[in-house]
Amino acid sequence: MFCLKKVVCPEVQGFKIALQLAWLWTSGMVGLVTGGASGLGRATVERLISQGASAVILDLPSSDGHKVAAALGDRCAFAPTDVTSESDVRSAVDLAKEKYGKVDLAVNCAGIAVAVKTYNFKKDLPHSLEDFTRVITVNIAGTFNVIRLAVGEMGRNEPDADGHRGCIINTASVAAYDGQVGQAAYSASKGGIVGMTLPIARDLAPMGIRVVTIAPGLFSTPLLAGLPEKVQSFLARQVPFPSRLGDPAEFAHLVTAIAENPMINGEVIRLDGAIRMQP
Repeated sequence: MFCLKKVVCPEVQGFKIALQLAWLWTSGMVGLVTGGASGLGRATVERLISQGASAVILDLPSSDGHKVAAALGDRCAFAPTDVTSESDVRSAVDLAKEKYGKVDLAVNCAGIAVAVKTYNFKKDLPHSLEDFTRVITVNIAGTFNVIRLAVGEMGRNEPDADGHRGCIINTASVAAYDGQVGQAAYSASKGGIVGMTLPIARDLAPMGIRVVTIAPGLFSTPLLAGLPEKVQSFLARQVPFPSRLGDPAEFAHLVTAIAENPMINGEVIRLDGAIRMQP
């Protein structure tokens, strides 16, 4: 609707109020971040803390979760968690509630990958079904496990003026669309996350809980850091613009932008510098 003269349109006024409420909500939020001890998850935790939020890191007991949480102060805690374990995730949600009083946000960054062709004809060897199942279980079932348990706590929050109670942000990948050779398991798992975004958003809409997925391209994470420098440089050159690997801080920035904007819901957002992966 266009507003002529100096008239305050109810729609515009409501939009401004919603944004103001979103900013207030973000600054005091309590978030759960899976995979929060490293990479995209750690950058997300650090940004949430810097924005005045509190965060609980959900990561494996063998991770640096304790160290990261201790370095970030009293508004950060660590919950040793296998995302596929119901009891582990319930304990993490309970920790957030006990320590910070609520759960407003859950960011799913935990995930694993394998790089294996469907069939190795030189070795006469098929892709391991165990490896395929493990990737699907961690990436899809693990993400869903966190969602289903976190939203139970979010549903107890008092809604704001827009009816908003919480937000779920998942991590897929451009591999969901442009899977490369050897990425059958990984692409399937990330495609599953993309596919469940809208139906879960519709499931939770009546409770004022939003669901959004980010599909990152090539980011400078521990996974890529393990590759030779020559390979990293080659990958960076594949990104049209900016021609470099993404910084995890840029992923974290999008997380908080989504949390602050109440109209983003049921959507998958590519964060990839316009890359389209080649075979």
